[in-house]
Amino acid sequence: MADPSSYRPKPGQIPDSPGVYKFRDEHRRVIYVGKAKSLRQRLANYFQPLTSLHPRTATMVTTAASVEWTVVSTEVEALQLEYSWIKEFDPRFNVKYRDDKSYPYLAVTMNEEFPRVQVMRGHKKKGVRYFGPYAHAWAIRETVDLMLRVFPVRTCSAGVFRNAASAGRPCLLGYIGKCSAPCVGRVAPEEHHELAEDFCDFMAGRTGTYIRRLEKQMTIAAEDMEYEKAARLRDDIEALRRAMEKNAVVLADATDADLIALAEDELEAAVQIFHVRGGRVRGQRGWITDKVEAVDTAGLVEHALQQLYGEESGDAVPKEVLVPALPEDTEAVSAWLSGRRGSLVSLRVPQRGDKKDLMATVARNAQQALVLHKTKRAGDLTTRSRALEEIAEALDLDSAPLRIECFDISHLQGEDVVASMVVFEDGLPRKSEYRRFQIKGFEGQDDVRSMHEVITRRFKRYLAEKDRTGEWGPAGDGGVPVDGEVPAEDDGRPKRFAYPPQLVVVDGGQPQVAAARRALDELGIDDVAICGLAKRLEEVWLPGDDDPVVLPRSSEGLYLLQRVRDTAHDFAIRYQRSKRTKRLRSSPLDAVPGLGESRKQALIKHFGSVKRLKQATIEQICEVPGFGRKTAEAVAVALAQAAPAAPAVNTATGEIMEDDGGTTT
Repeated sequence: MADPSSYRPKPGQIPDSPGVYKFRDEHRRVIYVGKAKSLRQRLANYFQPLTSLHPRTATMVTTAASVEWTVVSTEVEALQLEYSWIKEFDPRFNVKYRDDKSYPYLAVTMNEEFPRVQVMRGHKKKGVRYFGPYAHAWAIRETVDLMLRVFPVRTCSAGVFRNAASAGRPCLLGYIGKCSAPCVGRVAPEEHHELAEDFCDFMAGRTGTYIRRLEKQMTIAAEDMEYEKAARLRDDIEALRRAMEKNAVVLADATDADLIALAEDELEAAVQIFHVRGGRVRGQRGWITDKVEAVDTAGLVEHALQQLYGEESGDAVPKEVLVPALPEDTEAVSAWLSGRRGSLVSLRVPQRGDKKDLMATVARNAQQALVLHKTKRAGDLTTRSRALEEIAEALDLDSAPLRIECFDISHLQGEDVVASMVVFEDGLPRKSEYRRFQIKGFEGQDDVRSMHEVITRRFKRYLAEKDRTGEWGPAGDGGVPVDGEVPAEDDGRPKRFAYPPQLVVVDGGQPQVAAARRALDELGIDDVAICGLAKRLEEVWLPGDDDPVVLPRSSEGLYLLQRVRDTAHDFAIRYQRSKRTKRLRSSPLDAVPGLGESRKQALIKHFGSVKRLKQATIEQICEVPGFGRKTAEAVAVALAQAAPAAPAVNTATGEIMEDDGGTTT
């Protein structure tokens, strides 16, 4: 635990101007990012006596080992830079909202020759119009099914579209009138694009004009006694009205706005957003966050706005954003939102009328989301803390192991030997820091030797990073490397192997634990605890102990160790299988330099099989288009040097498959 006074800037060093600041830990990792109108006043608040700080703030400043700042011209620039750094560095003490699921959108691919209507999730793509998000994908499909009667836009995949075009016959939707069948030329690209534009206009809320136009056409058709046409238009109008009814009218003045509401307690907060377009709720989404920093409702609102609109621009940012509390720098946030949209954005708290009533509805949704989240994870935070405490007590550690790394070895009868490393922080998996290893030091099956190699390689990388950043070196050198060069400044981004765990778990018993301990001893590392978890009886082994530590079957600590071990095992198995699959799919032709996939296929197509290609002469290989004598000689040499492959067996019949496609018994 660091003393904040040890890295407190001297008086007068901190400028009295807007800026963004970063706190780093002893490993130079960015752990907190903040912004301020006055850096001097804001940073002074962090260096008060610990007893006067909020507990979360106190935890952050004692975890940190240094602070630095960047001066900017305006508060808007500070807001933008803070968002960029939070996204880049992923600081552990910043509030980060997390989606409880990936919300589906209704998307129209206007960037294609024949735009397609489909359900999309994930990152938004350029040239695609999005509507939503929706709570469920089936809600999108119901809406689209109603609207295709009026706007018969393509919904098929690229493969189905190509197959229909080559066959000259449309799919079923084309026959029943729910697709204009551009694949067979029933409509020109321009006409289909206009249909997609009309579809987008209707989804964007411009519904009244289009329905009035259809009603006028229906009246004219009836007056002209074209009753079938009038009936079809009547049904189209009814379909559109049913589609509109799925999005209830909530604001009579056809407002375009996003309403954001919060529900919070001391530990967590839930945010709910209603997207209202044309007076109707077009989408809804929600997030949950742990309150890892001391933040009030206004601060949570500001973080939510950053995450919601940080990657958006244009119409994706509405004209009006309604919130339960205004951020501290309201003018700066409003200016930032207006810059993202390209026109003025109103940021305010609704005071009366329909908007205030709707905000109350959004707030109820947020409260229900928080209650549901608490129900699902009622014991989760408590359980994780108890599990880490039980592990620390069972292994006689000084403190709870907040970062655990687990290693596992995987192979198939000594072939394709690989290893995995998984990372759990605060009892939760940190997938971005998972790593895979190929065993390079030897061939064959030796799990103990493999474990020694992997642990050595992992912690050599840690020591290299520590040496590079000047945190480790000969005594008395002040952290400066022996050659006198000042280490390059670390940018604070998460790096491979850059941070040590408090606990290393290996999948195995005494031999694997001893190998891991020996690897750390050889590197001079004595501040990392090691244990092994043996599958047979789920025993926990410690280095040098003849008897295992047996945790109760109901122990939360044992459950967490099992989860960590099983995660490492699954990760290693997947990697080993992928390597084996890649090896089995390899060909002797892979060894020929400069021989691409197309020319390999040309050879196989010309000769029929690898077996027949092996029997061909250089002159015969030269007959294949694109092959000169030099390449033909390289192919012949590679095939001659290749070891004969084991015969493939038909698992259904037991027959041995020949290279040329025949069988033998």
